Amino acid sequence: MQLDHLSPRFSGFCVVPQGAPRIHGELLKLAFDISEATVQRYMPKRQHRTTRQRWKTFLKNHSAQIVSVDFLVVPTITFKLLYVLVFLSHDRRRIIHFNVTAHPTAHWCAQQLRNAFSDAESPRFLILDRDTKFGEAFAATVFALGMEPLLTAYRSPWQNGFAERLIGSIRRECLDHVIILNETHLRGILEGYVRYYNTQRTHLGINKDSPEPREVQTEGEIDKVAVANGLHHYYYRRAA
Repeated sequence: MQLDHLSPRFSGFCVVPQGAPRIHGELLKLAFDISEATVQRYMPKRQHRTTRQRWKTFLKNHSAQIVSVDFLVVPTITFKLLYVLVFLSHDRRRIIHFNVTAHPTAHWCAQQLRNAFSDAESPRFLILDRDTKFGEAFAATVFALGMEPLLTAYRSPWQNGFAERLIGSIRRECLDHVIILNETHLRGILEGYVRYYNTQRTHLGINKDSPEPREVQTEGEIDKVAVANGLHHYYYRRAA
């Protein structure tokens, strides 16, 4: 038993934490006629100390080595469900790969993983949930690429918060404003939005820059360009 949570001294003796009922009983035996609620009120709050790194601290310290992966489900005009798999790099909040399918399998997911890092170095950690679509073939590819999978706990989407916020942005800023016809249509819509997201959209988490950094323009008239099928605009200065 660790004795790193000691209560203050009362009347010349030191109280080892035993809980309010036990302390109250000892005080009654010493002729202190007080209520147990009073004892509880003056007991110090325990500090739960741990040498293990908290999850949020881990994400912050290793952001340059972490990629998140998650699925987004999109219904079409004919009520068919399409699945979008997205890969998000934590350091710059950059979408490094996405693809669409109506039939997600472990082998399809494994191929998307290989495609995501075919031209880039694999990250050290890959955060994903316990979706059954990430089957044995996907797991084998993760290890073959030298990555360490980090599975989130059951019903804990906050542990994959960056990917969840990305999916929320895709819905609010893009998919909630269009009716998807089919797989080809959805892929085209997302290509335009991902291009805008990576190159023009500013992000609070990276000091209001875009995932692919934009230069600050100080001269020239301000103009705008419609992107993502007119759903958004970005602004720039025209050269004189």
